Formats: sequence, C-alpha cells, structure tokens
Amino acid sequence: MALPLTTRARAKVNLDLRVLGRRVDGYHELESLVAFAGVGDTLSLDPGAGLSLTLAGPRAQGLAVDDGNLVLRAARALAAARPDLRLGRFHLVKRLPVASGIGGGSADAAATLRLLARLNGIGPADPLLREVAASVGADVPVCLDSRARLMAGIGEKLGPVLRLPPLFAVLVNPGVGVETVAVFRALGLKAGEAASEARAATVAAPASAAKLLDDLQSTTNDLAAPARRVAPIIGEVLERLAALPGCRLARMSGSGATCFALFDDCTASAAAAKTLASERPSWWVRATLLR
Repeated sequence: MALPLTTRARAKVNLDLRVLGRRVDGYHELESLVAFAGVGDTLSLDPGAGLSLTLAGPRAQGLAVDDGNLVLRAARALAAARPDLRLGRFHLVKRLPVASGIGGGSADAAATLRLLARLNGIGPADPLLREVAASVGADVPVCLDSRARLMAGIGEKLGPVLRLPPLFAVLVNPGVGVETVAVFRALGLKAGEAASEARAATVAAPASAAKLLDDLQSTTNDLAAPARRVAPIIGEVLERLAALPGCRLARMSGSGATCFALFDDCTASAAAAKTLASERPSWWVRATLLR
C-alpha cells in the first residue's frame, strides 16, 4: 500500500499591507509584502476513489466538513478543471487559528492543490494551478509556493520570489475570529474610491534582517485601524507585543486578529513568547521564523 502524500500548510504573514482603493465591482485592490512562518497545519492525501476529509488537531474544533471547507472546495475546483483527476481521502491536522489573518484556510487550500498536483503529475508551474487557486480564494495563489514575495490586486498579481533574510518573530492570536468582510466594511471605502498609490513595481530583497526591519518601520497595515474597531482586543495585543523586551516592530497580519512582533535574534523572540504565553494562557502564542 502506498504511503499518503503529505505537505505543510504554513502560516502567511503580511509584513505590511496597503489598501490602494476599491474597484467599481466592489473588490479592494491591495498590495502586501508577504512572508511565511515555520508554523502551520499538516495535510495528507491517501489516494483512492472519491473525495473525503477528516479533521484533527488542537484547532479542528468548530471546523466543518462541508461545501464551505477550503480543502474540499480546492479539490473540487481542480477536479472540475481536470475531469480525469485522481482524488482520495484528505486528513487535515489543524494547528493554526481560524479566521485569523494568517491565511490558515488559504494555506490548506493551496496544500490541497499541491498534493493533487503531485498525485496527478501536474507540474508546480502549470498555469492551471494558479488559475484554480485564484478561483478558490484571494490568498490561495501566494500560498501555493509559500515563499516571500509581493502580492497585489485582489491576490492574483504576484511578484517574483524574494530571498528575504530570516526574521525572528512571535505570532499572537487572542482567540477572536475576525471576518474580513467586517473589516473592509469598517474601512469604509466607496466603490471606485482610491486610497493610496502603488509602490515601485520591482521590490528588491534587503541584504540583511536589520535593513528589512528598518524598511518595515516606514510601512503599515492599512486594515489595522478598522480591525481594531471590529475587535478592540487587537489593540491590547499590539500594545503588549510592542512592550516586550527586544521588540523591533509590532504589527497586525492581514485583516486580523493575529499580530506579530519582530526581534533581532531567536533568543529574544523565544523569551518574549515564553513571557507572553505565561501572562495570557488563553492566547495562541508561537515563536517562529519568517522568511
């Protein structure tokens, strides 16, 4: 019997996020420098007849195995595009918080497409994967490779892969799910309204972590203020992260509520995570490496 295929679904972290405006069709144009963490979910695929999904892990409670599940949606979307697609039984070990701004569901969907591509001999650069990924969700295309890059548009425009220097980080989620729709509603842009200009088309990776940290000081997450209105606890998380010894930058990822703090080295980030986890045992706290 063949062993199941397995892959990691790593957390996506928006190092910055700019809202360029709202299109006339209602979608928001974004621009974000994205990195990926060393923490994530695990997805496996046991090839066989039909399509099914089982769930396990500390964050599986509350997830449904229904038509809204992104693993099943991604599998069915690819199967619709490739009628001869081999499927099977998926098993998801859920470790990332749900509706948390770090692309957990999108990473799971992208992992689904990677596993099905491996099973069916579809090359990782096949345009079909990117096309299907974009149809499933805005963050799914960038999660396909799970490598640092600039993403823009509604997630479909991806810059070249960037070799970012490793960043020592602490990720924190206070246990509050935040709906992206509610955050954009609180942002309050009207259809056709512009917000800010796009950055230069070419973004070079800084040569050092120190330079990257300095560069990030001049950027922001435009969704942080509306997200704090939707979930005020985000403000508490950011304030506590900023006060941790050695914190160089504290910021929210995506539309929240997960926030992150960046440090100069792993000793400082590990100590900060230990301190915060003891102070807030109900919060999800993880020291990790972003790259």
